[in-house]
Amino acid sequence: MSTPETFHLVVVSAGTSDPSSSRLLADRTATAVVSTAKGRGRETSVTVVDLRQVASEVSSALTSNVLGSGLTTAVDALRDADGLIVSTPVYGAGPSGLFTSFFQLIDDDLIIAKPVILAATAGSARHALVVDEQMRSHFAYLRTLSVPTSLFAANEDWGDSALGVRIDRAALELVLLMESGFARQVRELSWSDYRHEFGSTVDDGSGFDLDSDMMRLAAGGSVGESEEPESG
Repeated sequence: MSTPETFHLVVVSAGTSDPSSSRLLADRTATAVVSTAKGRGRETSVTVVDLRQVASEVSSALTSNVLGSGLTTAVDALRDADGLIVSTPVYGAGPSGLFTSFFQLIDDDLIIAKPVILAATAGSARHALVVDEQMRSHFAYLRTLSVPTSLFAANEDWGDSALGVRIDRAALELVLLMESGFARQVRELSWSDYRHEFGSTVDDGSGFDLDSDMMRLAAGGSVGESEEPESG
């Protein structure tokens, strides 16, 4: 978890090439966030989740519902984040399958109220609306707080100063939302008012013991599953 003096920023990139334009946009945005926060007296730690490195785990988890070590580390980072930057290439007029699959795998409760910068890259400006028409609705479903400024970069945008202006604007919006402590206050003051998935891996503050024998049976398990094996 971050300290009161330090923001924990998590960057999720779904770029698959090396170098990747999606990763470049995410890194450039993260640099702007760190700089903006520093100018306002706050330090920022940055954790990068490179989905290319856990692609095989994502594929396996879609069929087994079991997260590998890389995905588990990514989920832990998202849980502790004060803010997120998510960036994807556009394939077939939509976010990449790798990007979409990863965010379909995570617990619906994991990033409630967390502020997020949405970003995408493509070869043509005709895909610019993918961020607002598809990504924004997906992160609304996850109950995040997407910043007003969306980021999109086509090939011709990299040399345009307007991209830098949008990045700086989105960075300031994210920093202001992180400063507000909105996500933390939601968890502390109104967490129980949200509808939570049964068996969520995120503490819902309900006080129910999901590791009890009754709850394990209700979830399709068996009594004693989590007990330590007897020593021989």
